[in-house]
Amino acid sequence: MRLQDKVAIITGGGRGIGEATAKKFSQEGARVAVADLNDEDIKRTVDEINESGGNAIGFNVNVTKREQVKSLLDNVSEKFGKIDIVVNNAGITADAQLLKMTDEQWDRVIDVNLKGVFIVGQEAATYMKEQNGGVILNASSVVGQYGNFGQTNYSATKFGVIGMTKTWAKELGRFGIRVNAVAPGFVLTPMTEKMPEKILSMMKDQSPLKDLASSEDIANGYAFLASDEARFITGTVLNIDGGVVI
Repeated sequence: MRLQDKVAIITGGGRGIGEATAKKFSQEGARVAVADLNDEDIKRTVDEINESGGNAIGFNVNVTKREQVKSLLDNVSEKFGKIDIVVNNAGITADAQLLKMTDEQWDRVIDVNLKGVFIVGQEAATYMKEQNGGVILNASSVVGQYGNFGQTNYSATKFGVIGMTKTWAKELGRFGIRVNAVAPGFVLTPMTEKMPEKILSMMKDQSPLKDLASSEDIANGYAFLASDEARFITGTVLNIDGGVVI
């Protein structure tokens, strides 16, 4: 198994891509810490992993609160003895066109998607430096490469995540820490499943493959980048988008 005996933390791990990633990592042999804000989602994901023979624990964590992030890492390290992988997956949207976007919408998305990634990455790097190794994986998006109508705030954060990823890779490589990002395209999630078929068809048509990604497709990318198979990959952005950005 790719991640045998590894210890992984996944933020936003209670549902969607984060949930799929937590389950995939467990299937690959990792012990998993699921961090999220929704207790029901945390419990469901952790229970399903453990009932399937995995080893998972859950934490209610706000990634914008440094003391909560520190507590998360302390608890995981105490429980499992180390921290090998951190997936910076937590993120939100608050869409509006530029002329209608409020300061509150801007601040909320920047706080979670950019500051939260910074805090988790910084705290994780502190642990990993002492261990002489580790992997940090950040969630970007194709809109962090070409922008998107109505998503000034979200696009700004996802462009920013790519910048942080490349900078951290340069700074942390000497400590044996690899840093990469994943940029999903359109993903079929419980939220998008509720969209009208016409909208889903339009989304599919933007991909040369004429399809949407599943959460598992994104999780598979994270699993590869977290594994020793990717030992010489750092500072890169892996697009899992069906060719949307071609």
